[in-house]
Amino acid sequence: MNPKNITSFFDRGVGFDGSSVPGHGTVDDSDKLIIPISTSFRKIEFTNENLGFLIGRISEEHGARSVCDPRSLLENVLDQAESEFGLRFLAGPEHEFFLLTNDEFSTDVHSDKAGYFYAGPQDRGEFVRRRIVQTLDKSGIHFEKMHHEVTPSQHEINLGPLDPLSAADRTVLFTYVAHRVAYENDLYATFMPKPFNDQNRSALHIHLSAQDKKGKPVFYSDSAENNLSQTAKYFIGGILRYARESSIIMAATFNSYKAYVSGKEAPVVRGWGYKNRSSMVRVPYSIEPNEKRIELRSPDPSGNIYLQMATLIGMGLEGIRKQIDCGKPDIGSTYQRKKSTRLWDSKFLPKSMFEALVEAEKSTFLKSFLGTPLYDHYMSLKTEEWEGYRTYVTPREHRRSLST
Repeated sequence: MNPKNITSFFDRGVGFDGSSVPGHGTVDDSDKLIIPISTSFRKIEFTNENLGFLIGRISEEHGARSVCDPRSLLENVLDQAESEFGLRFLAGPEHEFFLLTNDEFSTDVHSDKAGYFYAGPQDRGEFVRRRIVQTLDKSGIHFEKMHHEVTPSQHEINLGPLDPLSAADRTVLFTYVAHRVAYENDLYATFMPKPFNDQNRSALHIHLSAQDKKGKPVFYSDSAENNLSQTAKYFIGGILRYARESSIIMAATFNSYKAYVSGKEAPVVRGWGYKNRSSMVRVPYSIEPNEKRIELRSPDPSGNIYLQMATLIGMGLEGIRKQIDCGKPDIGSTYQRKKSTRLWDSKFLPKSMFEALVEAEKSTFLKSFLGTPLYDHYMSLKTEEWEGYRTYVTPREHRRSLST
């Protein structure tokens, strides 16, 4: 925006064509507005320029909030959690991504050959990681830790916990900064879930804790096993019950489902466990009551962070509301369980985008939670994406079948 028009920008927003932004409008209902939120402003200092960053609300032409604004959905579920249950949350997404030498796939696309927790001068990504957190730090966003991940060229940066809305806004900014800083250093950041065969994916694990209005931790109980409260167990129960039908939100692309492979640190079974990294919902080790939290390990960064955060909390609240039993915790690695002998097995997370779409299509919970307009737009986009992959003939098919 032209800075000379800043007053008008904050008063009236700026119009955009909703039909050109997937999921936000049709050609006969395309006039939308972005209304900037002044408190979200951050100054971002890059190598060659400074930028002002703002998050905006999406509104209809007449000023009413758009029913297809995913940020509005998150706002609503947070308001509901506080008004109905007296709950407030803190969320902390883990940001995993790859730093590659090119934005087109090739045999030499890797920027390093390093592995988990590697630290050394040969790791080009370490310098880029530092520049990312330095750029964020100058804008008032501080990191907790960062390290090289398991797969070559893969990295992780963890930021401190915030309320879910602020954490989602920050995720949008983090993604942009990571792309920009990588580009300035002749690398390419990608948040594609699984770019390499036989390697780990990039996930978006989400840590979530809950407090009452006085700040008392709700997921903690002195008298409970492992100090995990009954409320937390009901919350986990809701997540487990609706995990399959909300999978298309947490793992939003065709590529996402190539990551659900045993032994590659992506959950494959619907379950929960204490300190168990093979579980879909993990209860990390914690010392202090206010650190008692859950970690959802099924999402990846291809999804919409506002929808992911809202759906996570919405499933948990439904678990509390209906007092859904979460069952017994996972013991040992869930990867050691026998693979399903059936193509469709409700004990497992969906194995394909098609399976996830069918579960979402059958779901009364997801339709009710998202609301009809947002649900219809989202399903239309994702079904179209699936059809594109379903009907596309790949080079692998040529190699396997062209000579038959």
